[in-house]
Amino acid sequence: MNRARRWGAAAAIALATGVQGQEPAPPTLSTRSDLAPLFTEARRNGFVLELEAALARAQAVHGVIPPEAAAAITDAAVPANLPQEAVDEEYDRVRHRMVAFLNVLRRSLDEGHGNYLHFGATTVDLYDSALTLQMRAAIHALVDDLRTIELQLVALAREHRETVMIGRTLGQHALPITFGKKVAGYIGENRRHIERLADLLPRVERSIIMKGAVGSYLGLGAEGPAVETTLAHELGLPTAYPDDWHASRDVYAEYALVLSMISRTWGRFGQEIFLLQMTDIAEVVEARTSTAVGSSTMPHKNNPSLSHALRQHARTVPRLAEIVADDMINYFERDNTSRPNDALEDVSLAAEDMLIDASRLISRLEVDPGRMRANLDLSDGWIMTQRIVFALGETLGREHAENRLRELADEALESGATLRDAIVADPELSAALGADELDALLDPTTYVGLDGPLVDAVIDEALAAREGDPVGSPEP
Repeated sequence: MNRARRWGAAAAIALATGVQGQEPAPPTLSTRSDLAPLFTEARRNGFVLELEAALARAQAVHGVIPPEAAAAITDAAVPANLPQEAVDEEYDRVRHRMVAFLNVLRRSLDEGHGNYLHFGATTVDLYDSALTLQMRAAIHALVDDLRTIELQLVALAREHRETVMIGRTLGQHALPITFGKKVAGYIGENRRHIERLADLLPRVERSIIMKGAVGSYLGLGAEGPAVETTLAHELGLPTAYPDDWHASRDVYAEYALVLSMISRTWGRFGQEIFLLQMTDIAEVVEARTSTAVGSSTMPHKNNPSLSHALRQHARTVPRLAEIVADDMINYFERDNTSRPNDALEDVSLAAEDMLIDASRLISRLEVDPGRMRANLDLSDGWIMTQRIVFALGETLGREHAENRLRELADEALESGATLRDAIVADPELSAALGADELDALLDPTTYVGLDGPLVDAVIDEALAAREGDPVGSPEP
């Protein structure tokens, strides 16, 4: 796959030379689909050509067909010998896609060698194995996308490692955090999705299958298992599963369900960004191009777009994944080779579209530290009650201090008093806390715990883990 996800020239120079001590901006995913070409009829036929050639070579190794026939089939199994127009015309005549494929390809072979093409194999073997190669390539592409997004998140978390904002639980102001810490949570989740796909990859790669019509190697003969193993190795894959998985669709269901989980992560991210840029919160904004129009009737509006799209992706991808998972319940030895595969194509392309939108959203995200600070102060200091309780614990006892602060908070709902004013007006609390100490305790920017080191630890672990990722396209 030609993946146009590269550092820009200026960024690469800055990275190499450290110009002005600046790190280059991380790349953003292209809006051009890398998966769409993978699921075209031409590319699927290309995979089947590779499989037919590998099958012939494997059969020759084990004496099933003559070596010269395997060589002739390998030479003939090229896209130029399988023009789509000819395949379409033949399909219109025979109404069977594998037969149409083979009839056209045999035109490039003499009769003797053509008799050994597809020898002992069956349609479902070839198309399920082609699906395996498609899924393998799709996993590599999606891992590549997630790794690109990972670098974007790392840059965002580093930039806002110290940017203090209010943390919210159950929709209410809770305690201060940093925006970098919030982003770090998505770095960790995104990294685990990379690991899930990497963990799944060997199971997909072991799903090459060449067991015959009902999975018992009939037609392939006693050498069938050995031929299947050699075929897999010809393609650079591990030994295939010994079971007949034509009816066992668990591996592909797992793939789709992992994509469903990934979509929920980015749905959550989109929803959070959607909420944080509400007029009433306004801590971030999804920047738009200078010519983009927010509303047809209200010129002041800057409506969210990509964050909203992510929420929709998080609805669509899981529904498509359910269709794939439903295929685990099918009929007997299963011979349907097309319709469930369409759902796998759909869920793959939908997941890619989602990751492109996620990458674009991150690249457009603008953070407003000033508004974050203003929101920290909305509670008039009452978000700092936990810190005050801890400070009073040694002199007044934690339980007593906590009860008294709770009473003051309830009273402030009526009076509108700030936390500082309430403490100063309380003889017991004001006697325990001096003015300077109180002012220091009420500064929310100094009460973020270990958010900074947490951000560093998450980034360090993610970057170290990249060394073990399955990178590079498996496509020739």
